[in-house]
Amino acid sequence: MPATQSQQHRAPRRDAAENRSTILEAAAAALNRDIDASLATIAETAGLSRRAIYGHFATRDELVTEVLLHGAKRVGASLNPVTHADARVEIALYGSTLWAEVAHVRVMAQLAVRGPHRGQVAAALAPARARLYDTVVRGVATGVLRQDIAPTTLARLIEGAALAVLDEANRARMSRARGHELVMLAALSTAGMAWREADQLIASTPELAVSKGAGA
Repeated sequence: MPATQSQQHRAPRRDAAENRSTILEAAAAALNRDIDASLATIAETAGLSRRAIYGHFATRDELVTEVLLHGAKRVGASLNPVTHADARVEIALYGSTLWAEVAHVRVMAQLAVRGPHRGQVAAALAPARARLYDTVVRGVATGVLRQDIAPTTLARLIEGAALAVLDEANRARMSRARGHELVMLAALSTAGMAWREADQLIASTPELAVSKGAGA
């Protein structure tokens, strides 16, 4: 049976969307292997021609920007539902969720927060950062987080501690399981917990356990 006119219009749009998604995934993988990966390399990774890439992105920089923003929005969406009655556990969950999202694209994640597109990435992550700030305010108010640093500064330091783990993970070729643990320890230590206390909290809280298959 011949395709209807509406079906003929839908198919190209669906194919275009699929190609765009394929390009973004391939670009993230190629750039994570080599941050200077060319469009030709990205096209090869995607199984498409360079012409197909240019059908969606006018320049390499435009593609890189889209990859970074797409990743930042995904990270932000994953952090949005993070919640716990104990502000310390919520901070640990914030760190472990962030780690789970970026562990497989560590190089790209570093570029996102420190590269030339960091302003756009920061805007995409703004809601998640606001949530972290609210958690810190609650923790300070209830006395479970340190009182000697202003909440605004403390929230930034906690985020910085989590990102520092990303740097160390790249240098030390750290496993996902170790990174999962260390990102929580770094965040909780910055928040004011002694390391033994943080260890005990992580060990006694089921929600903070590393997921199966995270050892690679």
